[in-house]
This record gives sequence, structure tokens and C-alpha cells, in this order.
Amino acid sequence: MSEAPALALQGVARTYGRGETAVAVLRGVDLAVAGGEIVALVAPSGAGKSTLLQIAGLLDSADAGVVSVGGRAATGDAERTALRREAIGFVYQFHHLLPEFTALENVMLPQFAAGVPRRDAEARARALLEAVGLTPRAGHRPAELSGGEQQRVAVARALANRPRLILADEPTGNLDPETAARVFEVMTQAVRSEGAGALVATHNPDLAARMDRTVTLREGRVVAG
Repeated sequence: MSEAPALALQGVARTYGRGETAVAVLRGVDLAVAGGEIVALVAPSGAGKSTLLQIAGLLDSADAGVVSVGGRAATGDAERTALRREAIGFVYQFHHLLPEFTALENVMLPQFAAGVPRRDAEARARALLEAVGLTPRAGHRPAELSGGEQQRVAVARALANRPRLILADEPTGNLDPETAARVFEVMTQAVRSEGAGALVATHNPDLAARMDRTVTLREGRVVAG
């Protein structure tokens, strides 16, 4: 039996408002992302890209359809919370690192929330920081890191709990082109080595071209880019 996809959306629909003012943003979205696959989501502003990521990340609920992560369907609040904590990692345009903690501690914190013992959390955090090339910067706080370094810490943090799925929303949008390319390369290598599937929203066609495939949103549905 083949392994369940990292992400599977089946018939996902989302409408905002009611009556004459209702806006159907998603109209039966079907999408699967395999483990180890990196998929670019490229769509114009207002097409529903953020809504799709919010629903895929179980931060918002669909009006209809099924969201599954690693073969587990998100049914009920308890399962949604567990999946967000255990199976999904997020990388945003802005790193959202906690400023009072070091890079190492920022990568350890999600593991503490998942009940990982301190020794194991530190070993995992050090291994991830090594994977993203930041071992010498492990003891530095975010303000002491460059923008690219901060974003690499954010990638390591997203992978901390060995998620099946990584969702990235413009992860290099706040960086210059050279730094963006370097951060994306690091993210790609880290995601593939962990075997996670990744859905990456980006407006950068050069980055999108380096992913396994590209999809877009058209009239509320996902189609090949």
C-alpha cells in the first residue's frame, strides 16, 4: 500500500458572507502533496491563496470537504489541534521568532509544547540548526541574526516536531533575491531530508520553477500552473 499523502484536500469549499454579498473563495478544491514533494502555489492576490493555506493548516475551517494530513482526517476540534501540533510546520514571510530566546531555544520550544524531554529537544534543535548551516549562531538571539539567518531558524523550528507537512507563505518574500535563493535552497534540502511534503505560496517565479510542480487557483479550484 502506498504511503498516505502529506496533505490531501478533497472537495474543500469556503464562502465568506451570506446572501447577495456572499463570496465563494474556494469551490471544491482537490489537491494532494506527497511526502518529500515541494509544490509551489502561485496565484494572484485575492484568488484565495491565503484562505487555502489557512484551511490546509487547520487554522480555519472549510464549509465543506475533507482535509487530511498524513492520512489523518481533521475531524473535530481535538483532532485538529493535535494535527497542528504534531503533523504541521509553518514558515511565514516574517520569521516570528521569540526575541528573548536564542536560535537554539526557539527551535526547542515547539518540542516542549509536544512534551519532548529537554535533552532530546536540544539534540534535535542542534541537528536542525546544523542542517540549515547555523551551528555557530545557535546561541544568538534573533536581533543578532541577519534576515536570512532568522528565516533559516524559522525553517528549523518548523521541522522541529518532524511534521508530515510544511506550509510556507511567502517564506522568502522579505529577503533580497540572493538571500532568498540561499534560504530556499536550505529549506528545500531540509524538507527533503525530513521526508515532509511542502506547499509553498510564492510570487517569485524563479523559486516556483525550482519546485517539483506548480499549481494555481482558478475560479476557486486548484489547477496545474
